[in-house]
Amino acid sequence: MLMSTVTRLADRRPSHRTVFFTRTELNLLLSLYSRRVSAGEWRDYAIDHRRGLAAFSVFRHSRDQALYRILKLEDADRRYHYQVTAGPRRLGTAATLREALNLFEPKLRLVT
Repeated sequence: MLMSTVTRLADRRPSHRTVFFTRTELNLLLSLYSRRVSAGEWRDYAIDHRRGLAAFSVFRHSRDQALYRILKLEDADRRYHYQVTAGPRRLGTAATLREALNLFEPKLRLVT
């Protein structure tokens, strides 16, 4: 007599899926990147996809560490949020990519 064990597939699935940027998100990221390249501030970028996060990293020089990393993170409820880091420092967190990218927009000042 053979004994079988029943295993639920939901219990065997990984808790986090590989996260990717959508086409719209890539357009926003590459638009910001091209403006900064035109200004001479950034020179290279890299995109990384892992379980639970996608990262867009920008570099001053390709041999250096990333100046900034823009992360798309998946939480336990399979919702996404975005985070901007500079090295080990977290610069900001936002619910949408557009909000996260506002960190890179110049602040307007009143000139008298």
